[in-house]
Amino acid sequence: MPQAPQDPSFARTERTVPTRARERAVYDHETVHAILDAGYLCHLGFIRDGAPVVLPTLYGRVGNRLYLHGSTGSRPLRMAGETTDPGLPVCVTVTHVDGLVLARSAFHHSINYRSVVVHGTAHQVTGHDEKTAALDALVDHVLPGRAADSRPANAKELAATAVIRLDLDEVSAKIRAGGPNDEPEDLPLPYWTGVLPVAPVYGAPVPADDLAPGIAEPSYLTAR
Repeated sequence: MPQAPQDPSFARTERTVPTRARERAVYDHETVHAILDAGYLCHLGFIRDGAPVVLPTLYGRVGNRLYLHGSTGSRPLRMAGETTDPGLPVCVTVTHVDGLVLARSAFHHSINYRSVVVHGTAHQVTGHDEKTAALDALVDHVLPGRAADSRPANAKELAATAVIRLDLDEVSAKIRAGGPNDEPEDLPLPYWTGVLPVAPVYGAPVPADDLAPGIAEPSYLTAR
């Protein structure tokens, strides 16, 4: 029996529909995945002792799931594994700044950006196979090809590392592109206006002082 086609968009919810500039919101899987895949640093928000906490951390995407990792002593990772109240309500955000938008008026200055916001419940990964696969995905998300070109975590390191997963279910992207939106009456003003593009730049790789002679720079590194 043929399966029904998968919905290519995330469902809109009260938390994923912005109250301002709704026309910039995007919900299709392809756009959301592309924004997530273009970065590797996210901000993880959660409630601790009744107060909000936001932490920067690395992430990796596998299909419609995000993986985040840290020390087993990390409070949010421990909270995600509590058996009395399984899972940790979180909000994860990823943002790329693509340009500084300089308008004639201070009020209309802005930035061009691509962002993703994910709401959901994070759960601690306990299975050995999923945990090792998630750690490989985290390494390869930052630098594709690196996981196979490094020693995998041993038993002691795995025991010291906690991994949480967050399904991409309640998700939205938001994008701003283009130039300034000046008021018509401001157009004659004698101020420079336009966009200053912003983009990440990788420098030349710097080998470690103790790198053994004869080990060539890997192709996945020179490609950057």
